[in-house]
Amino acid sequence: MRILAAYLIGLIFGVGISIGGMANPAKVLNFFDVAGTWDPSLIFVMGGALITTFIGYKLVFGRSAPIMEDSFQVPANRTIDLKLVGGSAVFGIGWGIAGFCPGGALPALGTGRWEVIVFVLALLAGIFLAKFIQSMGARSAA
Repeated sequence: MRILAAYLIGLIFGVGISIGGMANPAKVLNFFDVAGTWDPSLIFVMGGALITTFIGYKLVFGRSAPIMEDSFQVPANRTIDLKLVGGSAVFGIGWGIAGFCPGGALPALGTGRWEVIVFVLALLAGIFLAKFIQSMGARSAA
């Protein structure tokens, strides 16, 4: 049942990302090009996502526990540190350069375009590199 729920949620997310234009790097790059061919339409996509998220969190966290788990899995660390700020900056710079964020790139893999494949491979390499750097830092601290 969990796999089916995860599949359906992912499918809805991917379709929403595609319909909203977030899987189209030209549309995303035009959103960031405020001095040139600025396309403000993604503001409505992001605004809709924020409203949906706000309502969803209110509904979900109003329950005593999730439907398919014993407890909620939420981050305990709420510290704004260099790792968080640096990761956010790298995410934003990558999004601005490539026109893809991970949420938009995964559904776009279905297009088979080489740019999407290169982006996702670079994304995976970055994830593994970050994990490696974290493990090296943990070893040196111990």
